[in-house]
Amino acid sequence: MIYPSIDKLLNQVGSKFLLVNVVSKRVKEMNEQENYQLNTYKSTKNIGKALEEVAKGLIHIKEDN
Repeated sequence: MIYPSIDKLLNQVGSKFLLVNVVSKRVKEMNEQENYQLNTYKSTKNIGKALEEVAKGLIHIKEDN
């Protein structure tokens, strides 16, 4: 089973499109700054780590009106 599940991620973020954008921006931040929000991750790659952060609610999305 893939962790975190897509259902849990979509509960945090409204759509798959938004999820991809948020995670890609977070991965770029991780690659450039090596700034991690959790002490331990299940994933070894930054994309998995970013998905874990979204699942735990550590990434907040601002919506412009």
